[in-house]
Amino acid sequence: MNEQIRAREVRLVGPEGEQVGIVPLERALQLAADVDLDLVEVAPMARPPVCKLMDFGKFKYESALKAREARRNQQQTVIKEMKLRPKIDPHDYETKKGHVVRFLKAGDKVKVTIMFRGREQSRPELGYRLLRRLESEITELGYVESAPKQDGRNMIMVLAPHRAVKASAVAATASRGGARERTAEEPAAAAETAAAGESAAAGETGETADTSGQ
Repeated sequence: MNEQIRAREVRLVGPEGEQVGIVPLERALQLAADVDLDLVEVAPMARPPVCKLMDFGKFKYESALKAREARRNQQQTVIKEMKLRPKIDPHDYETKKGHVVRFLKAGDKVKVTIMFRGREQSRPELGYRLLRRLESEITELGYVESAPKQDGRNMIMVLAPHRAVKASAVAATASRGGARERTAEEPAAAAETAAAGESAAAGETGETADTSGQ
């Protein structure tokens, strides 16, 4: 940027993207100074390198805002795990299913593991039926991404939220993030309003004093 550029001449692009052409570096720096902008090398490997006139500070600020917005709207894929026994108690099953439903609504994938112990290993159909039951009861929220399969003493199935469910979760997360930002801004705004009110009151008092003096 600016004096850090070492090329003797550059292909110059104006602030609105217009092509200025190939000019000596000194001329490009002078043009940047004339319009109070920075000369930024945007394609250093080109011959000659391409440079653009821009407000680099503003560019960095806007880039940071876009990156923050992208992070806010992006939700990383998280895999939760829920473990069940093949002969699980009905109440415990409903509790575990409730957790699975909550995870899917939050946009997370769920790895459901059936743990077999002792003689239960000879009855894999018990785990299979339990997983199929769970699948049928969460169809509105998700689908089976990885079908049930035996893994040693365990049987594993992976559930994933439907796109609409995950999009809703992302939107809710972004909304909460915006609400937190507004909440953080409110004290500062209130302080500015109070300061402005005090300033105005002080001004009115001063004018009254002047009038009484006259």
